[in-house]
Amino acid sequence: MLKVIKNEREYEDALGRVYNLMQLDLADDSPELNELEALSLFIEYYEEKHYPIAPPSPIDAITFRLEQLGKEKSELSKILGTRARQSEILSGKRKLSLDMIRKLHAILGIPAESLIAAY
Repeated sequence: MLKVIKNEREYEDALGRVYNLMQLDLADDSPELNELEALSLFIEYYEEKHYPIAPPSPIDAITFRLEQLGKEKSELSKILGTRARQSEILSGKRKLSLDMIRKLHAILGIPAESLIAAY
């Protein structure tokens, strides 16, 4: 029986059931696939409520994106203007300006909301 997850025990049980269902070769119209999808939504809701993940700092977002793209931190100097500015930004000595945020968003594809967060 499907129901909203209300405590850690129910959460663990739901995770176990999802694992078991994922081991099966489920047909698109099967009740088990519907159960898997519903349990996944319940688990996601429970995790968002009980295990929130804080967004990364702007510096962490920049560093992570550079790693994803296989670029060196020195690439930032091309975007931000100078090597000194790149160093100041990554060390936290200088805050990102609106122009820098726009460039980082446009060139590296970092979400603007990640870049405007306080740090």
